[in-house]
Amino acid sequence: MPRKSAPAAGPLADYNAKRDFGKTAEPAGKLARGARDAALKFVIQKHWASRLHYDFRLELDGVMLSWAVPKGPSFDPAVKSLAIQVEDHPVSYNTFEGEIPKGQYGGGTVIVWDHGTWEPVGDPRAGLAKGKLVFSLDGHKLAGLWELVRISRKGDTRQNQWLLFKKRDEWARLRHEYEVITALPESVIKNPLGLLSQREPRAPAAPVARKAPLPATLEPQLATLVSEIPEGNWLVESKFDGYRVLARIEGEDVRLFTRNGNDWTDKLKPLARTVASLGLTNAWLDGEIVVLEDNGVPNLHRLQNAIDSAQASDIVLFAFDIPYLGDSDLRDLPLRARRVVLQQLLEGRESANLRLSQVIDATPDDLLSAACKLGLEGVMVKNADAPYVSGRTESWLKLKCQLRQEFVVIGYMPRTGAAREIGSLLLGYYEDGVLRSAGAVGTGWDSVVGRQLHDLLHPLEIPKSPAGVQHAGSGRWPRRKAGTERWVTPSIVVEVAFGAWTPDHQVRHAVFRGLRTDKPVHEIVREYARKAEARTAPARTAPAPAPARRAVRTDSGPVTVTHGQRIIDPSTGLRKIDLVRYYESIAQWMLPHLQQRPVSLVRAPSGIAKALFFQKHAEGKLTGIKELDPALWPEHEPLLAVDSAQALAGAAQMNVVEFHTWNSKVARIDRPDRFVLDLDPGEGVDWEMLVEAAGLTRVMLTELGLESWLKTSGGKGLHVVVPITPRRDFPQVKAFTQALVKHMARVIPSKFVAVAGDRNRVGKIFIDYLRNGQGQTTVAAFSARARPGMGVSMPISWEQLPTITGGAHWTVLTALNYLQQREQDPWSAYWKTRQTITEGLRLLK
Repeated sequence: MPRKSAPAAGPLADYNAKRDFGKTAEPAGKLARGARDAALKFVIQKHWASRLHYDFRLELDGVMLSWAVPKGPSFDPAVKSLAIQVEDHPVSYNTFEGEIPKGQYGGGTVIVWDHGTWEPVGDPRAGLAKGKLVFSLDGHKLAGLWELVRISRKGDTRQNQWLLFKKRDEWARLRHEYEVITALPESVIKNPLGLLSQREPRAPAAPVARKAPLPATLEPQLATLVSEIPEGNWLVESKFDGYRVLARIEGEDVRLFTRNGNDWTDKLKPLARTVASLGLTNAWLDGEIVVLEDNGVPNLHRLQNAIDSAQASDIVLFAFDIPYLGDSDLRDLPLRARRVVLQQLLEGRESANLRLSQVIDATPDDLLSAACKLGLEGVMVKNADAPYVSGRTESWLKLKCQLRQEFVVIGYMPRTGAAREIGSLLLGYYEDGVLRSAGAVGTGWDSVVGRQLHDLLHPLEIPKSPAGVQHAGSGRWPRRKAGTERWVTPSIVVEVAFGAWTPDHQVRHAVFRGLRTDKPVHEIVREYARKAEARTAPARTAPAPAPARRAVRTDSGPVTVTHGQRIIDPSTGLRKIDLVRYYESIAQWMLPHLQQRPVSLVRAPSGIAKALFFQKHAEGKLTGIKELDPALWPEHEPLLAVDSAQALAGAAQMNVVEFHTWNSKVARIDRPDRFVLDLDPGEGVDWEMLVEAAGLTRVMLTELGLESWLKTSGGKGLHVVVPITPRRDFPQVKAFTQALVKHMARVIPSKFVAVAGDRNRVGKIFIDYLRNGQGQTTVAAFSARARPGMGVSMPISWEQLPTITGGAHWTVLTALNYLQQREQDPWSAYWKTRQTITEGLRLLK
């Protein structure tokens, strides 16, 4: 067949020359003529050619400028994705999906992974010529500010290489927290997302910056000390051991004020010059000044000396807020928006004396633990959605560290008025073989323990201070006269919590925690925090808050989603909106395992780290979920069923995480059509042992004339599922599975146990047959699990089992990507299998 000709349009000549339009269904290249004021289009096509890659295209001057991005885009600003510029494509290519025949240019499968509109920042043609194009995207999956930067030399004829990356803004998310190409792998044309885009649209009444003159004074926002952090959208920063300072810039006049309004500009002249170098006309900056040790830890004592001696060159200002800039009062903006302004202001302008206080991607508890180990003062936790409010507030919170270590008891002081009780313990530690004093602890015990300590220490008294002990500072113990000490042989070790070390190496705010008998005295040294070797987490801003309500489109109708940004799994940052999207997209695979079966639900109203509850019956309206006929299970409340994509999405909206199903269907509810053997590993059982046990279970079932199928549990174990013809009732099927499990425990007692209970199965596997009674349930295939990481129960083939790394091998964020690339359903024969337990019963008897 002769090659079909195509227009040899200038910008599209390369595109047309590479394709035979008599063989490929791709559209011929013609220059588009759009309306001058029409929004520019973008499209990303997922392309399985010789290698999987993503074709990123931007409309400009009637064509689609195109880049091949091998690893796809990421919302993490730290991820710089290679993007190779290729020939321009026609605008008509934007809707192309299908197969490019083998042998043709780019042969393989193409889907439209995302599309929408884009808007350049500045002149796009000048940006392209310069090799730096900044733009915003508004698509189904991608949103916010992005940048393309050319890294190859201009005019390089081999490969025109660029980098594509996310700019730091309110839509940025760390890669380990959210990977968009894994979480949302499908075509947006064939499988349109019910939720329009990765970003949530701004609420119509979003706060805006107000035009206002620069205020002469500004009272800073202060934090409230708390013992734990409530649920919410928080940003986490280190708490600096320094002084609060606000910088006021008005033209060339820069003034530095303390939190009480004292002008310290003359004391901090080098810092004032650094702030002036930013070139701002009007602004207020808020931050903390510190002096850093060589290991990067602030030292309050050195800061005080630097200020007192007018040696301010070592002082660093960590800026964390910007209440005012230019002619705008930013205080009504949410913190996340103010931080974007501050980040952009300081980008490329940070110096040794002026730095941005980093937001750390960690939970407050994890960061507090790390901060304390490093010797930092604590953690600041700030509400990302709150305005800047002068005075002490509860939208800024602080958690302080409390140090803790062992000390040698080198003496004591009797309690006043009770000579046979301890009033204070005198502490010491070894340093370079020398016993040094560390101060005293006088709290943390009652009168009973005080007498016990006295009885322990009194026989150890010696006439003078332990040989070689060196006293720090004046050698005087706090609030005691010299000579009241009772010295003892240094042989007792205690554990003490305390607030900090003083400059003369004494503990401050100490509290006794107990005796330690497991450590020899000579090993008790002062514990110094080592410099952390892990990389510093990049700054991030929180995703924008979801509006009060969003409509999710399903085949059965809309489902309203509320509080979409609520964190469900703190370990991954996975949000409610991510879970709703997962169940919306997984419906085609999951519904065959749910339809016409009674279902029980595991709900997590405050996330999986908080209280969960199990629901078998209707308790209020659940969108799309239907109540079954009460006659199906007399003397019980009506059961529930999930038969549609709307029901799945509606359940996720109502904070349902897990779906558990009966082993029978509604049509014959008292006759199970399957049984499940749950391989539940005991303490000391590793994954390889569990894989071996699954294989042995399959062999036993085969000997009994039964084929079986396998799925991961989404947690620690594996589920072996056996379809059966629904002829026998639940007691008969349960009795059969119990006999099977007992037989395996009897034949292979080193691996299996037939009795439940943790103590019975240490180092062994309990094959749980109890799930096979009437009313008992097992987590459904493709259901998420309410456990850290949000594993998914995934059907697999027996041949796959050696390649699986655990029961939570797939998660909510990775399952869809795997399913889209899976070539065939490992359970395809499951639905057609007809078998009974009759022969198995005979053989077991």
